[in-house]
Amino acid sequence: MPSACDSAIEDIEDMVSFNDPTPQDRQSARKRIIPRSRKKNVEHEELQADSLIPGTQKIWMKTWGCSHNNSDGEYMAGQLAASGYKITEADLWLLNSCTVKNPAEDHFRNSIKKAQEQQKKVVVAGCVPQAQPRMDYLKGLSIIGVQQIDRVVEVVDEAVKGHSVRLLGQKKDGGRRLGGARLDLPKIRKNPLIEIISINTGCLNACTYCKTKHARGDLASYPIEELVERTRQSFQEGVCEIWLTSEDTGAYGRDIGTDLPTLLWRLVEEIPEGAMLRLGMTNPPYILEHLEEMAKILSHPRVYAFLHVPVQSASDSVLMDMKREYCVGDFKRVVDFLKERVPGVTIATDIICGFPGETEEDFQETLDLVKLYQFPSLFINQFYPRPGTPAAKMEQIPAHIKKQRTKELSQLFHSYHPYDHKVGERQQVLVTEESFDGQYYVAHNKFYEQVLVPKRAEFKGKMVEVDIYEAGKHFMKGGPVEDSQPFTPSIAVPLQKGEVSGLTQVNTHAHTHTFLASAKEQTFPILCGQQIVKAYSFYRCSSLQFAEVSQA
Repeated sequence: MPSACDSAIEDIEDMVSFNDPTPQDRQSARKRIIPRSRKKNVEHEELQADSLIPGTQKIWMKTWGCSHNNSDGEYMAGQLAASGYKITEADLWLLNSCTVKNPAEDHFRNSIKKAQEQQKKVVVAGCVPQAQPRMDYLKGLSIIGVQQIDRVVEVVDEAVKGHSVRLLGQKKDGGRRLGGARLDLPKIRKNPLIEIISINTGCLNACTYCKTKHARGDLASYPIEELVERTRQSFQEGVCEIWLTSEDTGAYGRDIGTDLPTLLWRLVEEIPEGAMLRLGMTNPPYILEHLEEMAKILSHPRVYAFLHVPVQSASDSVLMDMKREYCVGDFKRVVDFLKERVPGVTIATDIICGFPGETEEDFQETLDLVKLYQFPSLFINQFYPRPGTPAAKMEQIPAHIKKQRTKELSQLFHSYHPYDHKVGERQQVLVTEESFDGQYYVAHNKFYEQVLVPKRAEFKGKMVEVDIYEAGKHFMKGGPVEDSQPFTPSIAVPLQKGEVSGLTQVNTHAHTHTFLASAKEQTFPILCGQQIVKAYSFYRCSSLQFAEVSQA
């Protein structure tokens, strides 16, 4: 479908480029793992906290930011756990950063300072050090680049010894930029019922306010077969919900000769009955080309009728200054088409208040857009100039005006209640987590609307039929229908919280507990080629506590 306005710009180049080994080269050793029990009696091998033997320390990990960052954090935790490290508060802090907003980077910088004050060793990861590795507060720290998370164990091992290591290169194969680390790495899911899959890294845009582009670079998509295999493995480990994530899911495949609908139709074939797939954020220009197919996919019973499409502003003038490559007419076309073809579809969006040059008239256009669509999910962001971006060099709007506009938009958002008319409905909901206050289980209906249900053990990870009896601004409450039985979508028993995913050599889920019982008092050196690179301790892997993950 043609765009309502054409304002194409050229892609910017990758910010960093090194000739690193490909993910296939890096991971080929995983197929040559040879477990060997030590002769030493480890029953009395109680290592001290300040030991310099890599793999024996405790690691505290914190992640800020988007679901892509959370996925990276899960992979890093899994690899460290598989190498024998315990993921809990202690000797070394691994801080996985987000560069979208100033406050997120402030929290990251303050955490580094706190760790140093407590004499902790620090390893940093994520978009902040990737985009700005020469910042003063990062001097002397080890850095894991966003495409180097498969080497987290190496970096942590060296940091434990007191060495500073920085891996910031891009993954390439024959000159073509790859999506990043392999998808079949060990990981620890924050929620064992939800698998977060990054389908690509980077994007094709050059938004003037965005710092993430400096870190993630241009678009690099994972092959469809790798994504299908990761999805298949996730369901074999008891997952019942898949989240697809990236900086722009709509742009998927443009660099490898395919597209998002082609991928989605393949993934749908792998989803068991009762399990669900959730799409991540997509920018308007790329979804415009696939509206017909996307409407069909969002109508599929195993795909949430939910799409996150950031508009950022309803002023074409502001969008042009942002270099968003679409106009508000494009955004409206996407929303109107999907609302017509997918009745009840949830459209979530983002808005930036106080972008440089935004006039009162521009802001009023944004207010009018929100009044028109009454988005049930709206992410409101006060503009923060990010160092090194073109928007930071523009004439800034006074802080009090930005704050006032943010407040006014927030008041408008809270003035309407999108779920009131759903009281009395009967819905099928998938239960995946616990509420923040611990009083309910959290479920989602077909439209990815949040429904709170009674906290009964038999509901967790199940599809449950409920009657909606109450509605709030952000949620509904549902009571289970009498005589209805929860439906189990999982094709396998879910992993335990903290259990490592992907250790297929010895830790297949059907035999996990039997193997752990026999291996409890042993540790195993792992031979990688001719070099011993790490040590597994399966007793440790079975009793991990996943560290806190916070949103920016």
